[in-house]
Amino acid sequence: MRHCYVLRVFTRGDDGGNHLGVVTDVTGLDAAAMQEIAADLGFSETIYVDWRAGGVPGVRIFTPVAEIPFAGHPLVGAAWVLGSMGPGTVDRMRCDIGEVRFTAAGDRAEVLIPAAAEVSAAPEATAVARRTGLPDPLEAWWARMPVSYLVMEFAAPESVAGATPDIARLRAGPSARGTYLVAPAPGGRVKARFFAPALGVDEDPATGSAATALAAVRAHCGFSSGVLTIDQGDEIGHPSTIEVSWDPDTWVLSGTVRRDEVRVLER
Repeated sequence: MRHCYVLRVFTRGDDGGNHLGVVTDVTGLDAAAMQEIAADLGFSETIYVDWRAGGVPGVRIFTPVAEIPFAGHPLVGAAWVLGSMGPGTVDRMRCDIGEVRFTAAGDRAEVLIPAAAEVSAAPEATAVARRTGLPDPLEAWWARMPVSYLVMEFAAPESVAGATPDIARLRAGPSARGTYLVAPAPGGRVKARFFAPALGVDEDPATGSAATALAAVRAHCGFSSGVLTIDQGDEIGHPSTIEVSWDPDTWVLSGTVRRDEVRVLER
């Protein structure tokens, strides 16, 4: 038996956020067992923290159907557990994209991620949109995070909020592991939605890696540094808010975290 902390990451006040499982004891768990637990929990991601070797703990991240090298809300949630709940003696962790520093205090956590993404124009995005029932984007880019995300920008938040993609067709297309819709919103904010059906996540309530993809796109377009507040998840009943900033070297993801419960896993 082992414990799993069930959190909501990137909440909007006390509401919403993206559910996450954080497992801090990986003794006896191989990749197949980790995947089985993640599927049973059914959250967008489950993160496993391994500090058996001492020093910087390593983490592994699983969606309900696959292990992935990088995801934002699991790193923020794990940072909150490590920094706010204990042991309070580490300030970094290691995932497949490298070492990630973090801070945590009160109900907030922040992770500092090495900025490393390949961004290119996505002229095929209009065809993808029309085939999957999405509106035509103003502009679109591929951002490799290292999973490739199709970032599609629209003129108004209503276009993002009202989008009704055909999930089956999206799953069969080139952006099945990450389709990110964004638009400017009042108050300088960004309205966003994220779909990743090939990863077992038809629509995600809050996607930190996609927020960093948008930061990478902005840098690609000439904004070497900046700050964005991104609202996501309203359409599926999980209102969420992500804060991301960037400079040429680092993406910074931050937000609020709530702990819902501690589950005992029977394995």
